[in-house]
Amino acid sequence: MDEHGILQLKWARHAIIRSSDAEAAMHMVNELCGQTERPLLVDMATTSEVSRGARAVFGRTCQASHVALLGASPVDKVIANFVLAMNKTPRPKRYFTSRAEALAWLVTSTTAEPDISPKDT
Repeated sequence: MDEHGILQLKWARHAIIRSSDAEAAMHMVNELCGQTERPLLVDMATTSEVSRGARAVFGRTCQASHVALLGASPVDKVIANFVLAMNKTPRPKRYFTSRAEALAWLVTSTTAEPDISPKDT
């Protein structure tokens, strides 16, 4: 967690994210947040694959108030589109290619209106 209260999750290079990995990540987010919802930055740059089971896990509600997916390549954007399409929770979600823009959005975003469309910024 950074000085703004933003949780940051960075997946390993060429990670293949299975449902058990997603479960562990969601558990950790909920544990770190406790009863307070917090924004979440997910650095998925260079992630190789997110399994169908993992996408289903990421579609569940957790203590993340809003989520910025950070990627760096067209492959990352495709993976993010799959994750965003599966995620039907009423939380704002966006895809970014700029870490600074993702963090700025997380700091200023509110949970009033979900934004599930990927943004290549």
